[in-house]
Amino acid sequence: MAKDVLCEVNSCKHWAAGNHCAATSIYVVNNRSKQASNSDETDCKTFEAKI
Repeated sequence: MAKDVLCEVNSCKHWAAGNHCAATSIYVVNNRSKQASNSDETDCKTFEAKI
């Protein structure tokens, strides 16, 4: 498994300095009914907005 997960979404509560994701697990899904063929066709369900 990946040891460093990078993320540039600084509005997420899991975002950490250096563009790292500090979530304990990551959940990514297809956002289309077909198999994803590029990153634009996926969504991070781990995202939670910072309050």
